[in-house]
Amino acid sequence: MKEIKPSIQNEDRFCAETAAGPSAFIVFGASGDLAHRKLLGSMFTLFAENLLSDRFYILGCGRKKFSDDDFRIKAEKSIRSSSDFLSSKRLDDFAGRIYYIDGDYDDTGLYERIASRIAELNQKHNVEGNLIFYLSVPPFLYTTIVEHLGSAGLACITGPGKEQQVKLVIEKPFGRDLRSAVDLNNCISRCFKESQIYRIDHYLGKETVQNILMLRFANAIFEPVWNRNYIDNVQITIAETAGVEHRAGYYDTSGATRDMFQNHMLQMVTLVAMEPPISFEADRVRDEKVRLLRSIRPFDITRINEFRVRGQYGPGLIDGKEVKGYMEEVGVSPDSKTETFVAAKLFIDNWRWQGVPFYLRTGKRLAAKDTEIAITFKKLPYSMFSSIGLDELPPNVLVLKIQPEEGISLSFQAKKPGPKICMSTLNMNFSYKSVFLVDLPEAYQRLLLDCMVGDQTLFTRQDDVEISWQLLTPLLEDWQQNESAPYIYPAGSESFPQADALIEKDGRQWRRLLAKSAYDIYQ
Repeated sequence: MKEIKPSIQNEDRFCAETAAGPSAFIVFGASGDLAHRKLLGSMFTLFAENLLSDRFYILGCGRKKFSDDDFRIKAEKSIRSSSDFLSSKRLDDFAGRIYYIDGDYDDTGLYERIASRIAELNQKHNVEGNLIFYLSVPPFLYTTIVEHLGSAGLACITGPGKEQQVKLVIEKPFGRDLRSAVDLNNCISRCFKESQIYRIDHYLGKETVQNILMLRFANAIFEPVWNRNYIDNVQITIAETAGVEHRAGYYDTSGATRDMFQNHMLQMVTLVAMEPPISFEADRVRDEKVRLLRSIRPFDITRINEFRVRGQYGPGLIDGKEVKGYMEEVGVSPDSKTETFVAAKLFIDNWRWQGVPFYLRTGKRLAAKDTEIAITFKKLPYSMFSSIGLDELPPNVLVLKIQPEEGISLSFQAKKPGPKICMSTLNMNFSYKSVFLVDLPEAYQRLLLDCMVGDQTLFTRQDDVEISWQLLTPLLEDWQQNESAPYIYPAGSESFPQADALIEKDGRQWRRLLAKSAYDIYQ
């Protein structure tokens, strides 16, 4: 294996990180899992790395009752559990900027108290009116909170051009189908402008996902072959070994299509397949993503079984341990037909990608945790080595590894040392962790910092969300009307026959789900 080492001669010339200006971070759902598992730790890391202004504070808002001091203790405990190396002095300084307020999200009085507390803390910390409202709450509360923020006058600051000082961050899922997404967008747009709204998808904060644009558009060797003339197919996989765990109540009304496919998977498709934007500005990048989504061929419902497969995990083995099936999970309806696995074949009807299939699959309780994008190039039209028994050579494959370790691999053919002509497929591997010798930043760090500096590049726009739902809503409606049950696959499976048939009828195969690191990439 050949490991790629980056040149560090001019490293600083390529590094540009903008620190955040003065800002306040108001988190709804601050006593919940996401805030303590991801948000607080990410914010502290940014603070410890001097990427936050000294003029900032966090105001947590939740239904549980905490004093400021009690919430600080809880926050410190969460940060310590997620950070291996930290300065107690820095943590004390950070915790001193954390405050808390409790109440019912549908109570007008709560927002009056929030407004009063913000006015007090803005003056204390001199944040110049820069507010970020983060909705880390169940989706059914989005409209309630947004409408109250608007009614309380918290959605904007008086003065021309001042509205962008107030930002709204919304977690997925953004709607359940096209109609609900449109209704939610309409509700939010009555209070906030699109330039204020940050629809967050944590997959877009991962280094390899961000690097897709750099790989494609900062290197002259890739763009000439990034099209139907050279690429045979693209496979995108998000495989998880975990089941639904404590999310069964939410997941059983959602399923893999809503939970993963509409957002994470389609966003990765756009980055792989979009046209070069005229600049790296947020809306120029997002314009091309939307244009690509518009080019995806709508599913033919009359032939839907040719293009998608649904599955649900049954009992099985994960890492040698017995695990329950989906129907045995606490919180799952006894007659549930919710899919925990979905695979689909997409086509993009434009000049670059016409005829190239995009195979997408995502599932829970599979054989390995493995998220990757694999670009398989076309086979050679003719083998000059047929006289020595090499009638057909394996295609080149470029693999962008996203989990469990982030990196890039390129396979190619090479002669083995020795007098005989023997060929072997070699992998040229690049691993972020082993090359840069640092742990990769949590995806939320990237996204939170971008939000604070006002960069919307990695956040989904209103038209992006609605077009993706427009593509998938016919599928969801068809499943609901036909009441078809998903295929059952044993937990711990790499795949199952019906999912295999989706790709094998095209003369191709799914890639193995056995990759454990950026170096163990199978062809």
